[in-house]
Amino acid sequence: MTTVYFVRHAKPVHGHKDDRTRPLTEEGIRDSEAVLEVLKDKRIDVFLCSPYKRSLQTIQSTAEYFHKEIFIDERFRERECGIDGNGSDGFKKRWADKDYHEEGGESIHMVQKRNVAALKEALQKYQDKCLVIGTHGTALSSIINYYMPSFGVEDFLRIIDWMPYVLEMQFNGQESIGMTEIVHIYKEYVKETPNQ
Repeated sequence: MTTVYFVRHAKPVHGHKDDRTRPLTEEGIRDSEAVLEVLKDKRIDVFLCSPYKRSLQTIQSTAEYFHKEIFIDERFRERECGIDGNGSDGFKKRWADKDYHEEGGESIHMVQKRNVAALKEALQKYQDKCLVIGTHGTALSSIINYYMPSFGVEDFLRIIDWMPYVLEMQFNGQESIGMTEIVHIYKEYVKETPNQ
């Protein structure tokens, strides 16, 4: 059995325009210690992460605790928003039609395709290991939807304010055999942020 702990990042600095370099707030850095608290007694073999700074910062202290390197995979990055791609109406449109996207942005299916491909590769490479994957709200939601198609916009909106959020998934080979929410901290989502 392979265990994956998906870690949705802690609270980022709102108003920081560059999505890739948006850091955590001081509060977010403190909150990321909750990730270490729930994982420090686990047997973690590998850390993978989105290239975005807020995701890296969220799992950094945990990786340091285990004396592990964080391997970056570009495919685990968040959805590209495009033009006017961040309001609640957009959330509903994207989840109603997973091929819908704004100009210059990505659809749920586009995000899902690359995230699931990266995950499946990791499951094959690190079979029977325990992984931590630093991720994002939409990216993680697209993975959950792949394995649990009933996951939709209401489920996405339920977790949108959870930063950080740790989800454990267990796999037998490539098959998902269990999913457990481990911990989350409520932080109100700010719509002005280009991505979540």
